[in-house]
Amino acid sequence: MNGLGRGSAAIVGAAESDLGAVAALMSPIDLMAQGIRRALDDCGLALPDVDGLFCATTQARTSAMSLAEYLGLPHAYTDSTIVGGSSFEVHVGHAMAAIAAGLCSVAVIAYGSTQRTVGRKQASAREYNPYETPFRPFLPASAYALAASRHMHDFGTTREQLAEVAVAARRWAQVNPAAWEKAPLSIADVIAARPISDPFTVRDCCLVTDGGGAVVVVSAERARSLARPPVYVLGCGQSITHAAISSMPDLTVTGAAHSGRQAYAMAKLEPRDIALAELYDAFTINTILFLEDLGFCPKGEGGRFVANGAIAPGGRFPVNTNGGGLSYCHPGMYGLFLLIEAVRQLRGEGGARQVAGAETAIVHGNGGVLSAQSTVILGTRATL
Repeated sequence: MNGLGRGSAAIVGAAESDLGAVAALMSPIDLMAQGIRRALDDCGLALPDVDGLFCATTQARTSAMSLAEYLGLPHAYTDSTIVGGSSFEVHVGHAMAAIAAGLCSVAVIAYGSTQRTVGRKQASAREYNPYETPFRPFLPASAYALAASRHMHDFGTTREQLAEVAVAARRWAQVNPAAWEKAPLSIADVIAARPISDPFTVRDCCLVTDGGGAVVVVSAERARSLARPPVYVLGCGQSITHAAISSMPDLTVTGAAHSGRQAYAMAKLEPRDIALAELYDAFTINTILFLEDLGFCPKGEGGRFVANGAIAPGGRFPVNTNGGGLSYCHPGMYGLFLLIEAVRQLRGEGGARQVAGAETAIVHGNGGVLSAQSTVILGTRATL
């Protein structure tokens, strides 16, 4: 397990910062630091052990610089690659490579956002796009609505099938004490909710919350001596197919098809080997697209795959077991929380939402408007 490759690194600590609506005057860097402290406590390491900082947020142009100053780690290796919500899955691969190269030994991957308390417009200003901005699209919802409409047109995906994704997420959230939304939700409720961008209602769209967190990554060798059971990085992959939705090659095929193939090849696994999936569900169509593109069902069959509670608690394939961005939390860039939940599931710490006997998990991050995709496959020691 030496060098860069399957199982050469492991996530050994994972924690959220405060979530929901955080205390007044807290900054994104405060939330990153809070998450880092909790994640280090989780695995029995301390701040002086950290020599690698990986972070991203839309609220700080130089987040790694600010975080290094805040933590008092002037000599840490830094990486603030930002490709939207999939940044943190990308950071896993980067941290794995940095550790293998000897650039750092204890890497923390962190995120923080106060978008709910400061307002989304202040938290994330949109760049001018000469091909789209003049038409005043309601972004990002309208971009994802285009993909949903096209999928419905091409494959017969129904409004009810989209709603199934939101209902499943809510059912998982109801057994997660940290989830923001826990009220009962039915397919009829989703469809009858306030319209946002056809075919979406507000219940097809992610939450608007504050929050952050961190995970700690070390070499497999070092992981064996730490407090928690290591969760090994078995595979990773990434793909950026476009920036603007008007440049997306095919509205029904995402870069997950490529990033997933990369991750499966490195992990030496196939979709049938995966026990659970944590998929970036900013909108209900995301889950359907990613289930298809990651190989869990054929293209066009995602709507039928999720029907009848198939991805909800008690269904045949557990997806977004914390409640997802639709019901648990969504502080602007959600990808880090996918990693945190997968780690907890593979360590058997899911409580009432625990997937029995889970040894493998696929984590898939999405950035921009279905633009940047990154896949990470994680496994327990039994999978090495």
